[in-house]
Amino acid sequence: MSLEKRVMEELKTAMKAKDQAALRTLRYIKSAIQLANTDGSGTVLDETGELKLVQKLAKQRQESIDIFLKQDRGDLAKTEQEELEILQKFLPEQMSEAELKSIVAQIIKDTGASSIKDMGKVMGAANAKIAGRADGKQIAVTIKSLLNS
Repeated sequence: MSLEKRVMEELKTAMKAKDQAALRTLRYIKSAIQLANTDGSGTVLDETGELKLVQKLAKQRQESIDIFLKQDRGDLAKTEQEELEILQKFLPEQMSEAELKSIVAQIIKDTGASSIKDMGKVMGAANAKIAGRADGKQIAVTIKSLLNS
């Protein structure tokens, strides 16, 4: 089932349950998908594009939470956290740090990377292999730590 269909089903459930946080978030996802599909490029989002879109929305929420917490705005951070939890239902399970380290170590071995100069090569291969199961920043930090050791 496509993301858009899953969102519509969840939207119906949230309407029946009168869950305002879920309604707000699901409507936002639906709107973002529609905007991406009608942006004038003539392309329709596939599953990978939908996943990237939800990841982008989740990352925006996380950044907002960090900013609101720094500014002692717990009320706004709470709203963003509610939305982030709903967005995470549509994302694949995130990797553990040990799992990520293992995969990155294997990629470094396969590509023959030996120094930080090879980070771009490793990062490209890691992004292709991990695809949505870990944050790009987390991948980069792991690569740097393994290449520096």
